[in-house]
Amino acid sequence: MPAIPSLGGLRGRSNRRPVARAGSRLAPQVAAHVIDCAVYVDGERLPGRWSYVDAMAEVRRRRDGFVWIGLFEPDEEQIQGVADTFGLHELAVEDAVTAHQRPKLDRYEETMFMVLKTVRYIEHESPTTANEIVETGEIMAFLGKDFIVTVRHGRHSGLGELREELESEPDRLRIGPAAVLHGIADRVVDSYLAVSESFENDIDVIETSVFAPRSPIGAEQMYLMKREILELRRAVMPLAVPLRRLAEGYTPLVPEQVRSYFRDVDDHLTTVSERVANFDELLTTLVDATLAKISLQQNTDMRKITAWAAIIAVPTMGVGVYGMNFDHMPELHWRFGYPMVMLVIVAVCLILYRIFRRNRWL
Repeated sequence: MPAIPSLGGLRGRSNRRPVARAGSRLAPQVAAHVIDCAVYVDGERLPGRWSYVDAMAEVRRRRDGFVWIGLFEPDEEQIQGVADTFGLHELAVEDAVTAHQRPKLDRYEETMFMVLKTVRYIEHESPTTANEIVETGEIMAFLGKDFIVTVRHGRHSGLGELREELESEPDRLRIGPAAVLHGIADRVVDSYLAVSESFENDIDVIETSVFAPRSPIGAEQMYLMKREILELRRAVMPLAVPLRRLAEGYTPLVPEQVRSYFRDVDDHLTTVSERVANFDELLTTLVDATLAKISLQQNTDMRKITAWAAIIAVPTMGVGVYGMNFDHMPELHWRFGYPMVMLVIVAVCLILYRIFRRNRWL
């Protein structure tokens, strides 16, 4: 994706936990969930470690720059101080704590709340033996005119690399916190592209297995793939409307020079959406083919059972008739009667066997 010409830089300290300054209201239990808190002025990160209270006070004092604070899976008590300091809406705060939200975009007076689903492809030897293929998480972003608060759920959704990338390009951060929101959305959608490509390889393996003779793949593996595709679809499809709104000027918090880049992200999301829709249709076809293959195998097995039952019926009938205790039966006292009966039974069984083999019942 092309770089935004005037958006500013963050020095990547995503794993460093901030220490509260004197007079700060940053409680220890809150600090444990603050991954990073930084102040950016003119695209540059101010030195030192900041509590979110001091960071917000510094930005308001300067009347320039913005704060980016990153939280990881905070509970209601831990996020409440952040919500009070930045003026976050209580409904959005509740969603950020609860998690398991659909991708969405909500506007609350002077702030905006966005939810993005993150996905991670789980490496495995074969899709026919895997128990899970996609792991999901969430990134919630509160956007204001001079701050952005990100809340992550899921270990794979780290933003440390994004911080370092943005900090290395001060022009991108110079526009403001909307640049960070764009970077997050762009990174999430890029991960969708990577996961969809890996999925495509798995589906190729599944397709080959389904149509291979004597393939061991069953309906269980197909339904697993179908479920994982639906998981990916729940992350991708609902995000289209929020991105389109941001690209079309849904809120003045996103300046015009950033909107065009949201359009580019929306184009990438459209590509992923088309892939996922195609995967879903193909898997539906493969599920039908697998069920048809199973049904055909069952019919083949039934024919084999029926053929063997017919062959076994011949000696059963023969010995059943001659096993009855009668004195007056044809050839009962004939010297060659017993060998003749056995010969006839074997001959009839062989004839039936050849007939069933020729008709591919055996």
